Amino acid sequence: MRALDPRLLERTRSARPLLVLDTALGLAVVVPVVAQAVLLARIVARAFGGAGLAAVRLDLVLLALAFAGRGVLVWGMTVAGRRAASSVLSELRMALVARRLLAGRAGGGGGSGSASASGDAVESAEIATTAVQGVDALEAYFGRYLPQLVLAAVVPPAIVVFVATVDLEAALIMLVTLPLVPVFMWLIGRSTEQRTRERWEALQLLSADFLDLVRGLPTLRACGRARAQEARIAAVGERYRRATLGTLRVAFLSGSVLELAATIGVALVAVTAGVRLVGGSLGLQAGMTVLVLAPELYLPLRRLGAEYHASADGLAVAERMFTLIDEAPAAVPPAPARESCPVPDPATVPAAVADARESRPVPEPATVPVAVADPRDSRSAPDPATVPVRFEDVSFAYPGRPVAVLRGLDLELPPGETVVLTGKSGAGKSTVAALLLRLRDPSAGRITVGGADLAGVEAVDWWQRLAWVPQAPTLLRGTIADNIRLGIPAAAASGERIRAAATLAGADPFVRRLPDGYATVVGDGGRPVSPGERRRIALARAFLRDAPLVILDEPTADLDAASVALVGDALERLRVGRTVLLIAHRPEVVRLADRVVHLQHGRVRGAPLREAA
Repeated sequence: MRALDPRLLERTRSARPLLVLDTALGLAVVVPVVAQAVLLARIVARAFGGAGLAAVRLDLVLLALAFAGRGVLVWGMTVAGRRAASSVLSELRMALVARRLLAGRAGGGGGSGSASASGDAVESAEIATTAVQGVDALEAYFGRYLPQLVLAAVVPPAIVVFVATVDLEAALIMLVTLPLVPVFMWLIGRSTEQRTRERWEALQLLSADFLDLVRGLPTLRACGRARAQEARIAAVGERYRRATLGTLRVAFLSGSVLELAATIGVALVAVTAGVRLVGGSLGLQAGMTVLVLAPELYLPLRRLGAEYHASADGLAVAERMFTLIDEAPAAVPPAPARESCPVPDPATVPAAVADARESRPVPEPATVPVAVADPRDSRSAPDPATVPVRFEDVSFAYPGRPVAVLRGLDLELPPGETVVLTGKSGAGKSTVAALLLRLRDPSAGRITVGGADLAGVEAVDWWQRLAWVPQAPTLLRGTIADNIRLGIPAAAASGERIRAAATLAGADPFVRRLPDGYATVVGDGGRPVSPGERRRIALARAFLRDAPLVILDEPTADLDAASVALVGDALERLRVGRTVLLIAHRPEVVRLADRVVHLQHGRVRGAPLREAA
């Protein structure tokens, strides 16, 4: 196993100065190590010669300073290593996020409101295991193993060179016995590397199975198969337990072997030095210096062997992290969404009249949040508030599927119009939303905004013009206010604007009833919220973001009548002055449409219908 993966230095530049500092401190440690051996030997020799305490007072002070200096330098190496670990993990995580969320758009966006595919669950669990639990492994690697590696590379050669100036015979014995420890480390390392990989594979399998089980619990309970999964989780957990114990067994055995090799080396040096000291061929001070330095010669290597498993874990994590960053995300086709109610038949939708938007009241300007400029917004993306968005002969097929989801789709979203997209599950509605969100790219055809091909627009610039409310909105762990302001810079989201957005979304009444109001913590480990409350918080995000183009995917699915009414009123306010693509089944939402487009087998079925006022 390599001591240091070169990619860690190539991709994590901020860690390089810390590693240089680690090396410099390791070189500096040689001075107090040799100094304390020389001072201790001189104190003992002078004491045997009859010198008093006053005569060795200066040597005692210098010895204390050498011990303290050595401790400070080793502490500094550990701190620098831990800082390097934090820096490396931060950069690797950012690279992983950029790769999986920004560059790897092909892997996301598939069908909101669908259950997660098994492949997606496996990938999510693997990313979580590597990027979260891998922190401890890389911190141990940088904080303990690398500093010890520097000491092992610097201290023993320096001690051998210094001992050669004091006693050449002892230096030769050290030179012969010293390689025994690295040889044993190499032999043990070959087994350690394999066992470490097996342990990480078992942990990733356990994480993937557990995540898949938790996500599928509603289905398993509905089918009466929840208890049947206990045996599988127990089997996977047992595999991880055995792999971990196997790694620990190798660690304990390797420690004993390395201790034995170091003890033999120290014993040979001590015995030969003692014999010559008794015979008078070696002076007391020189003999004491050799005896004190002999354990110091093997100490860095012994500790390096003890930390070798930190190296194995750390490099295994780094290797897997680089693989996740480098490989293209797997495109997982979405599972069919559940039908929440019958699909409206276009034939039953009332005939068209003039645009209904003009007859609807517009909220006072003071109640509508003002758009917040983002410094990343270069204005290179066309503004859908002033130009139409068109799907021109767009086709799309998921990898591994023989049949295309969309086939020659033509669809127009004029500025300021609400278009409701209906159709059965699998008709391609969520795929249309994913294409418009730039989470996926068309297999054929193109999407234009004001005549400009959307594929030529920077995705980040385009996202500044969008607000997306998925069927199952995500609430991150944090306060309700934090979750509402998620889509805009925090500095621009005042409490007044957050409350105004929540009021427009119909969320303010239930938030005010909470004991902590907008400071209530939701998300993982926080206060549970109902599906209707979750949707209204997501709609408040859209109001606060105030983007010209809003995409909503089944905003009333699985809600009761009261929640549907509240969300419907919020949608009525949200669509004023904005272009809206609304994926819906329920008649209460379809009535909001300026146009109703029905998808069937990836194409528009019949002419789009215009909704009555």
